[in-house]
Amino acid sequence: MRRTTHGLAAAILLAGGTALVFVPAMGKASADAGRERIPLNREWRFFRYAADAEADGLIYDVRPALGEVPDVVAADAMPTEAVEVEAAQEVLKPWILPTGNRFIRDPAGRAVRAAGSPGGDFPFVQGDFDDRAWALVDLPHDWAIEGPFYEGWGTPVGGGMGRLPSPGVGWYRKTLDLPAADAGKSIFLDVDGAMSYAMVWLNGHLVGGWPYGYASWRVDLTPYVVPGEANQLAIRVDNPPESSRWYPGGGIYRNVWLVKTHPVHVGQWGTRVTTHEVSASSAKIAIEVTIDNDADEGATVDVETRFYELDASGEASADAAAAVPPMSVTIPAGAGATIQGSCTIANPLLWGPPPRQRPHRYLAETVVSRDGEVLDRYPTRFGIRSLRFDPETGIHVNGERIFLQGVNLHHDLGPLGAAFNLRAAERRLEILRDMGCKAIRTAHDPPAPELLELADRMGFLVVDEIFDVWMRKKTPLDFHLIFSDWHEADLRAFIRRDRNHPSVILWSFGNEVGEQYTGEEGAALARRLRDIVREEDPTRPTTAAMNYAKPDMPMPAAMDVISLNYQGEGIRDTPAHAHLRGIRTPPLYGAFHEAFPDKVILSSENAAAVSTRGAYLFPVHDGISSPITDGTGGDSVRQVVSAYELYAVDFGSSADKVFAALDRHPFVAGGFVWSGGDYLGEPTPYYGARSSYFGIIDLAGFKKDRFYLYQAHWRPDLPMAHILPHWNWPERVGQVTPVHVFTSGDRAELFLNGRSLGVREKAPFSYRLRWHDVVYEPGELKVVAYKAGAPWAEQTVRTAGEPAALAMDPDRQSIRADGSDLSFVTVRVVDRDGQTCPRAQHPIRFHLDGPGEIVATDNGDPTCMIPFPSPERPAFNGLCLVVVRALPDQPGTIRISAASEGLEEADLALTAMPAPEMNNQGPGPSKNVRGEPRADRNLMRVLQ
Repeated sequence: MRRTTHGLAAAILLAGGTALVFVPAMGKASADAGRERIPLNREWRFFRYAADAEADGLIYDVRPALGEVPDVVAADAMPTEAVEVEAAQEVLKPWILPTGNRFIRDPAGRAVRAAGSPGGDFPFVQGDFDDRAWALVDLPHDWAIEGPFYEGWGTPVGGGMGRLPSPGVGWYRKTLDLPAADAGKSIFLDVDGAMSYAMVWLNGHLVGGWPYGYASWRVDLTPYVVPGEANQLAIRVDNPPESSRWYPGGGIYRNVWLVKTHPVHVGQWGTRVTTHEVSASSAKIAIEVTIDNDADEGATVDVETRFYELDASGEASADAAAAVPPMSVTIPAGAGATIQGSCTIANPLLWGPPPRQRPHRYLAETVVSRDGEVLDRYPTRFGIRSLRFDPETGIHVNGERIFLQGVNLHHDLGPLGAAFNLRAAERRLEILRDMGCKAIRTAHDPPAPELLELADRMGFLVVDEIFDVWMRKKTPLDFHLIFSDWHEADLRAFIRRDRNHPSVILWSFGNEVGEQYTGEEGAALARRLRDIVREEDPTRPTTAAMNYAKPDMPMPAAMDVISLNYQGEGIRDTPAHAHLRGIRTPPLYGAFHEAFPDKVILSSENAAAVSTRGAYLFPVHDGISSPITDGTGGDSVRQVVSAYELYAVDFGSSADKVFAALDRHPFVAGGFVWSGGDYLGEPTPYYGARSSYFGIIDLAGFKKDRFYLYQAHWRPDLPMAHILPHWNWPERVGQVTPVHVFTSGDRAELFLNGRSLGVREKAPFSYRLRWHDVVYEPGELKVVAYKAGAPWAEQTVRTAGEPAALAMDPDRQSIRADGSDLSFVTVRVVDRDGQTCPRAQHPIRFHLDGPGEIVATDNGDPTCMIPFPSPERPAFNGLCLVVVRALPDQPGTIRISAASEGLEEADLALTAMPAPEMNNQGPGPSKNVRGEPRADRNLMRVLQ
């Protein structure tokens, strides 16, 4: 039976995050009650300087001069001290620093805004500037992802940052036509992410900005808006060269919002919901609400919060499950006040990770009223769950031990770049969930807010991380340049934004920072950051990931949880690594446990195995883990790493070695693989490439063989068996071609053309089955796996015939006509029987008709330098991907075809469905920024 809803579509987000539906009023509402949160993603004018030398002088701060920077830098190289620089020109930092004042605890440490408004006479910020020659773009926007790639050595951007033109200075402009009815309201601009050193002007006034490119932030437009007239918004973004160890993207790459409220309103990220004394029969819910008063006179208001269950579609129940009675608070003019209340929910629906638990969610509706008139309504999604960290047994959610089967994820979305897209992020999580992944570490920065919404809805546990560097640098112009001024504001804002997500179980405030090397000085800074996190959220523990600090050093003592990068399984600790330079560490799980018996230990990064999907090199290493050289898993000429999944970067280990280390130390809470998917940049070991080799899935989202090794270990109850390599080796007839099998069974028998090649059984701490001496002959390989003596799973691999045709398989046949929703279409080169040809590299041409567009193509090859928007791309080892987007407000049939000379063409019909119209928070019809009823039906994806 369908439940009657309260009308709170509070868990609904758009694909691409273009709108939110909020709650209706409780009690009496005035005509202008509540808040509007309006997406500002459509139709910005964009300009980027062709070269840094041509850029304007409106800089945030001076930077060190760049000398010669080597493109290939070991990922675990020691960070170095900052370089002192003196300003020789006016910088805008004194006007930008006050934007962070809300997040500076000590009033004495808050910045005082300098007089004047630099840049106010610059043409780009003027309302009468003619920007019609600028590009017209929608947000989120990554200015670099279209390329072209820089190829070769000595290029402006090397392999470390993905060989794409992300550095530079750009401007975005948009006109806001605010109705006269907005007079007297508070007006804010919320930016979910801009890369980087963003500065905002409105009507020629420098409003503020935020330098950290991964932060979400707000500027107050109220003093500068002119209701009833056109208001010119201009945002300058400056992304330095040599500022990252991976691809950062460029531009305003996350969602942007216009927020309108009554002057008395719930503040930015102004609620904190915590759950206590959680059981099956009851849970105590505490809520803290911060109310801001932007008016010129004090105000006494009532604040009430009610709690509603959210069903699987994100709809709230008709009746409140509990409520905090109204509380009265007086707020002085221009100030804020915080109130606290609590209540008990009977028989709560708990949030927990599948498969044994369900990620149930609730909505808290906070209403601010005065004399019965509603001034503001503010929704907060949260979950009820208990969390316990035990140094012997790990992490427990609602009493169940959850071993962290996790992966690290960078923020880019492969061929889509850094521009956030909800469906692309959801697809990646779906693939990883199928593998058995239960946890995500947001390496090494705050994620898009919508990623945490997905984790809440899907039941992933999250280690939420900020800062890859503190005071010591890893690249010459990385965020160490702003750390001393901004670390407190960045950290407090990060915690306040994310603290109500039930998926977040642990805060990480650093990754492999250089302060590991500075003894007590570095530990003191770690304690400072830890204490800030505790002040903002005392309900979750803190950590920072360590790849160098040892148990007897000061740094680990500053952590609530010990997070080890590679140190648990050992770094360069085998005879095969003896000739290598760099950090050398024996396996240290036991030593850390002995030194810190009261602390949970987890593996924040492990493995760092690498491979190229579908590429197999011979001979095959006969051990469990090996570094890469030519002839041992690698081919530096072709820039290929063998897919036998036995090879890792110098500081890393194979999955097999990591599994054994964790299984031998059951007190470890689990860990996070580096990495869940290939990402742009950091293409170790071959920096002539564009993207990494670390992923369990490749950049296109295709599964590598390693996917099945993890699935076999992480989903022991799933009957599965996987054979590698493929069986198309005409040049190897009569040669030994080792066969490996990944299975969740405990033994298996292999057959070649019907002949048994023997039975193999897993030994203790062994995770694959091997047949070393198979002599290749074309035909059929079949494996039959057994578990506890009974047949468990089978797989057959056959020699494919000559390529004959193309085949297309969409991940979804129907998408929404909202300008954001996507279909990911896999294209296979197949023989006459429809079997994928695993070595096919045929060039493929894509054509589209109807109300859609090709957003990107990819093939998962880290060395492919064809720009992602290209409609032509070769298959790579039999596979290619085309990403299709429906145009906004144009439902209909989209036809996509794929053609290659000598192959039968493939075509596919997708359906673009009408997108439901969205409403903004507050009574009355939905409005756009011009005050007119909204015609843009930005399609939402329901987070359920």
